[in-house]
Amino acid sequence: MSQALSQILEAVPLPALLIDGSERIVGANEDARGLIGQGIEGRNFVTMLRQPALIDAVEAVLRDSRPRVAQYLANDGVQDTTFQVTARPVAEQRVILLCFLDVTHLEQAGQMRRDFVANVSHELRTPLTALMGFIETLRGPARDDVAARDRFLDIMEGEAGRMNRLVGDLLSLSRVEGDERVRPRDHVNLTELLSSVLRTLKHLADDAGVVLEPEFGDSDVELTGDPDQLMQVFTNLIENAIKYGASGGRVTVRIEPSQRDPSLRAAGVRVHVIDYGPGIDTIHLPRLTERFYRADNHRSRALGGTGLGLAIVKHIINRHRGRLRVESQLGHGAQFTVVLPLKIAQGRGDSPPR
Repeated sequence: MSQALSQILEAVPLPALLIDGSERIVGANEDARGLIGQGIEGRNFVTMLRQPALIDAVEAVLRDSRPRVAQYLANDGVQDTTFQVTARPVAEQRVILLCFLDVTHLEQAGQMRRDFVANVSHELRTPLTALMGFIETLRGPARDDVAARDRFLDIMEGEAGRMNRLVGDLLSLSRVEGDERVRPRDHVNLTELLSSVLRTLKHLADDAGVVLEPEFGDSDVELTGDPDQLMQVFTNLIENAIKYGASGGRVTVRIEPSQRDPSLRAAGVRVHVIDYGPGIDTIHLPRLTERFYRADNHRSRALGGTGLGLAIVKHIINRHRGRLRVESQLGHGAQFTVVLPLKIAQGRGDSPPR
């Protein structure tokens, strides 16, 4: 291989290699050697690539000199990586150029979409199946059974409500994701907002036998934010604490402002929502904000949960350039901490924290 071609190969910003008509690898840049292995020059490409789809594509290009695209799967011992490999002939040099483009993020996005559709379909199928079954029964054997009809209608109302909540949360999640990169601009009195949330949820707390304990300090805390979205965040967290931590008998909501929060490296405020119930197994904590993930499927559904609430919370907090912390262990309750900056610089388009 000429020195000029070697220099061009090294300048390619992707793993790239050259294969000649004798099926030998005659050139590779440093990225390709890091991906496939050192000392690959002079070796037969079949023994080095070892993946049938890519080998077939290269052999086809060698036969008819027409470009091909194939996938190459790699693993660094930690995670799988998917590459889209483009094989094109370089006619004057009588070689084939292979370029490896990392498309792992596209594969992951595709898998997320497939999982999302599957989860939504599963969540809707159960209540729909129940509704169809009850409708069929009411048209047939229970047509004139007043007691059965009333009982079935109550169940149907519950299943319809479940679907309505799910659709509502899906729409809410879509809106939140669409706004995530647009910074909020409104003035929010956090103390008043939390007081309003507690007043709204007092009836639910009383029914569950839970005492709400506000610890807001002596002065109001104010910040820049979206009041409706922040109301949604704290309603979700406090409602969850009441429902899932009811056995503890109380829920504490604490505000802790700070001139320099270590996680934000700036002035911030922490809102702790603490329950004293059964707690959450630590194995579930890293996945709690995933869509449709439930630490306790049966209990969550029984309490009307859709599995989307904490995913919505996460996106709203990201929009506010904040953080969400979850601490819990079985038998010792759970603490959800929302960390928010006291001031958010105005602007658009920058990436939220992860």
